[in-house]
Amino acid sequence: MRDTVDPDFASFVDARQARWLRTTYLVYGDLQRAEAVLLHAFTQLSMRWPRVDDPDVFVQRQLYQPALRPWNRTKAFVGDEDQVKLALGELTPAQRTVFVLLHLEELTEFEIADLLGMSQTAVHAHGLSALGRFRTALGAGDWRDAR
Repeated sequence: MRDTVDPDFASFVDARQARWLRTTYLVYGDLQRAEAVLLHAFTQLSMRWPRVDDPDVFVQRQLYQPALRPWNRTKAFVGDEDQVKLALGELTPAQRTVFVLLHLEELTEFEIADLLGMSQTAVHAHGLSALGRFRTALGAGDWRDAR
């Protein structure tokens, strides 16, 4: 076991942890769960640090793929009164993950498909349905009804 931390690894973690914690919190809808998932991802990366070609992609896969697994599906933002968070909580885990990655992280559909192990078509469909459900939950209605 190493007694010191690689300075490059420490710099990598320092530069990204706040942004990824925010994003992971919005994906999972629970701060404690988000912190645990982020810690796990950084731990996994630390064990493979010298051998990982793209640490950003490695961590993002560790963060977002588990959100799609059936045993990780819990009600998001329980007890929260923020309307945006409640609207996010109305989305399925896949919809919420795609929505957050598209609109907060500003990833492309192709990047999200690669991260989540989905087809680009599935990401597109989740993104469209998520946007519709999100707008409806906020009371904005369907944009196609506006004339």
